[in-house]
Amino acid sequence: MIVWINGAFGAGKTTVARELIDVIPNSVFFDPEVLGEQLRTLLPAKRLAEVSDFQDLPIWRRLVVDTAAALLAEVGGVLVVPMTLLRQEYRDEIFGSLAARRITVRHLLLTPAETILRTRIANRPAPADLSEDEQRARREWCYDHIEPYRHALAGWLAGDAYLVDNTDLTPRETALRIATAVRTGAAPVCDIVQTPEPTAETLASGVLLFDDQDRVLLVDPTYKPGWEFPGGVVEPGEAPARAGMREVAEETGIRLADVPRLLVVDWESPVPPGYGGLRLLFDGGRLNRGTARSVLLPGPELRDWRFVTEQEAATMLPPIRYERLRWALRARERGAAVYLEAGVPV
Repeated sequence: MIVWINGAFGAGKTTVARELIDVIPNSVFFDPEVLGEQLRTLLPAKRLAEVSDFQDLPIWRRLVVDTAAALLAEVGGVLVVPMTLLRQEYRDEIFGSLAARRITVRHLLLTPAETILRTRIANRPAPADLSEDEQRARREWCYDHIEPYRHALAGWLAGDAYLVDNTDLTPRETALRIATAVRTGAAPVCDIVQTPEPTAETLASGVLLFDDQDRVLLVDPTYKPGWEFPGGVVEPGEAPARAGMREVAEETGIRLADVPRLLVVDWESPVPPGYGGLRLLFDGGRLNRGTARSVLLPGPELRDWRFVTEQEAATMLPPIRYERLRWALRARERGAAVYLEAGVPV
């Protein structure tokens, strides 16, 4: 199990986490910020210059999951992780990947008053090797992240995490409160789908569904980054088109009466840590207005759904998925399926 302590910079996460490992038996401290510091020495300067925060590096998010899993495999027990996560898609990616490894996460959020945050940032000791200008820049960076914290707290974060107001609590008192919430179940296991990671190439079927304006339905899964088409992995012994119909019903509540027509076969090359495989897209047809308005989401698996134009999809889908959509729409117009390799027609 992981106890993830979230909060703004200056909330006291690290200090509380160190107290917590003295309170929760058989627990180990893991600070993912260490991985970010190491990446600054491992990655080329050009790549580092492309991001303002190491959390924006996909390799950091993968390393957090891999390192946490390795630590738990090595020592067992409870992993206490103090780390700010303000972007919901990063939370989904990390917690979803942990869930795929059957690692449960209890998500707690420290919420001291903003005056406390600003005071702690101002008085936070800086590494001795930093110049005054560098120390000032680091403090300003922390101040600048108070507004994103406010925004996340007003949106997804308050509903996702168990809140602990530590304005008037010492770190020890905060740790005791967290330990009690974990022990009693007041801080529940994070409600996110557990999708096992593939161990070999996979066959997956997606289904394109259209509204009366010919906009295509996209869904926003919680267990991986980026928008997607309704669909999923084909089970052993299952017909691919039938798998797409099953996934549509499970994800949206829409039950297709007819077997959808094949639009695209795309071979996705293996790119570590992924294994690749065949990706099929089917035409689920145009939904009537009543059905299009009655899309249901299954809770933890999908966060949102939306009918979008091809142009809007280009800004929402990862590049390889957009290429699949683009060629699927062309195939739909022509009435003939298209074979692709890594999104390129062959």
